[in-house]
Amino acid sequence: MHRSTRLPLKYAFGLVIVIFVFISCSPKLANPPASGFNSAGSDAQAVRIADEVMAAMGGRKAWDDTRCISWNFFGSRTLLWDKQAGMCRIEWQKRPLKVIVDLNKGSGKVWIDGAEQSQPDSLAKYLEIGKKVWINDSYWLLMPFKLKDSGVTLKYLGESATDAGTTADLLQLSFQNVGVTPDNKYHVWVDKKTRLVSQWAYFEKFGDEKPRIVNPWSDYKRYGGILIAGSRGESRPPLTPIEVMDAPPPGAFERF
Repeated sequence: MHRSTRLPLKYAFGLVIVIFVFISCSPKLANPPASGFNSAGSDAQAVRIADEVMAAMGGRKAWDDTRCISWNFFGSRTLLWDKQAGMCRIEWQKRPLKVIVDLNKGSGKVWIDGAEQSQPDSLAKYLEIGKKVWINDSYWLLMPFKLKDSGVTLKYLGESATDAGTTADLLQLSFQNVGVTPDNKYHVWVDKKTRLVSQWAYFEKFGDEKPRIVNPWSDYKRYGGILIAGSRGESRPPLTPIEVMDAPPPGAFERF
């Protein structure tokens, strides 16, 4: 006699809940890639490691919830970035230049020698400089959160020791049609134990065999809900002071 393979309704409903919870809690969905990330061309193991890095840094939700970050770029300028509003305030410490730029619209304000600029060509020039500075300086500070950004391809290059002798998984980041210099390439060492980035290497061209820059990533501290590494080695000044804020100071993106 034929027996029905259908589950009773109460068990079927419970199974749906279990499946939903399992999918919702899947690590792969906990850190979705940005639109334009090269998922098809990236190694599954490299993507998994990138997700582990995000989790070790505080998790995707903590990163998404982070509002404002301020830091000092190696003693040459200070930046305040409102991540959610897309605004950045930059003050050079070794030249009389200050910029407030809307990163989405390209608009903003510029001061040179204390005088606010109004000439359109001058404004356009320095606002573009400000945006490029933000792209560069924020990558130096926050690259581990950007492993699955738009235009990125991730490859797993195997196990490798850092210059300090610690064992790590080595990732390669390459880029397509993004950023100021899309022909760059990075190697990123992810510590086997902590799953934090412990070193990176910068290649000016994808085909270069030797990097131009190799830096350790160290002095991790918790700022707000996320971890940030404040040191890039003894040869460079630190990126501190670093601060994470729930909101920008009043008027921060209006005037200096």
